[in-house]
Amino acid sequence: MIDKLKEILRRFQELNQRLSDSNIVSDVKEYTRLSREHRNLDHLAEKSLEYLKTTEQLEEFGQILSGNDDELKSIVQDELEDLKEKVIRLEEELKILLIPKDPDDDKNTILEIRSGTGGEEAALFAGDLYRMYMRYAERMNWKTEIMTMNESETGGIKEAVVSVTGNGAYGDLKFESGVHRVQRVPATESSGRLHTSAATVAVLPEAEEVDVQIVESELKVDTYRSSGAGGQHVNKTESAIRITHLPTGLVVTCQDETSQHKNRDKAMKVLRSRLYELEQKKLHKERAEERKSMVSTGDRSAKIRTYNFPQGRVTDHRINLTLYRLNNIIEGDLAELIEAMKIADLKIKLGET
Repeated sequence: MIDKLKEILRRFQELNQRLSDSNIVSDVKEYTRLSREHRNLDHLAEKSLEYLKTTEQLEEFGQILSGNDDELKSIVQDELEDLKEKVIRLEEELKILLIPKDPDDDKNTILEIRSGTGGEEAALFAGDLYRMYMRYAERMNWKTEIMTMNESETGGIKEAVVSVTGNGAYGDLKFESGVHRVQRVPATESSGRLHTSAATVAVLPEAEEVDVQIVESELKVDTYRSSGAGGQHVNKTESAIRITHLPTGLVVTCQDETSQHKNRDKAMKVLRSRLYELEQKKLHKERAEERKSMVSTGDRSAKIRTYNFPQGRVTDHRINLTLYRLNNIIEGDLAELIEAMKIADLKIKLGET
């Protein structure tokens, strides 16, 4: 472990030097890559240095205790237990920090919410989920920007695509991918019968330009007139954009802005993130099949959570966690659910190392 920590500190110092090199600074792609590695190593390097200094001090204490200076021995003896406890605590912290980190955790994210089975009630539930995540984003001081919003006739949401910008946005929200199920009596239900409907959530790491190279000749770009609510420009100017990525068949549309240029920028951001997710899935498919992880699966067809309104409970099926505080959760208080998922994921990874 000592050798590993020394190697981490050596690499951290090397990164410090390289990031101050003018040749690296002028190379955007390389500078972005090294900056990300430096940021990911920062806390680990700090704890590694603290651990190495503490173990060195412990060795010095051992030498003093085997010597002949009784006064010094007495002083050291008083501090010895505290020092041993500190070493144990640091070892536990480092054990967690040394688990390979998901390099995407610190990225911004693209959050996609779509109504599923259940008709208009599913659209209303998708709207509830959208507001839940927006309130959570507010609590986290993240910035949100609507990329696509397709509302239903009664004020629900058929589809919403939102860019979420902020520290650790993807790392927090990635466990939200999957099918969310709701059980409640719809406002339109006169007989008071309980309905079950669903919405799907997809959370993608927002790809930077250095992550995905898109060749313009592989894109088919169509413009069309916006539809739905949106002001005077609707059906008068062809500001809406549809981009098809020909090699993969991925299609992205955006009609939220009045400017064709702004819609294109937003659509490209979503396309880049979907292509990045596609590439990551290919890279991790073999490992995912081996692990069959109950936590880190990104399978959108998997039912992950049920919101039962009559009983005021939320159940996460992946970790068998039930909380009787649905009202708080639907208002954006997701911290306990997200923390529980992170701990479960950490336990799985600890078991693998």
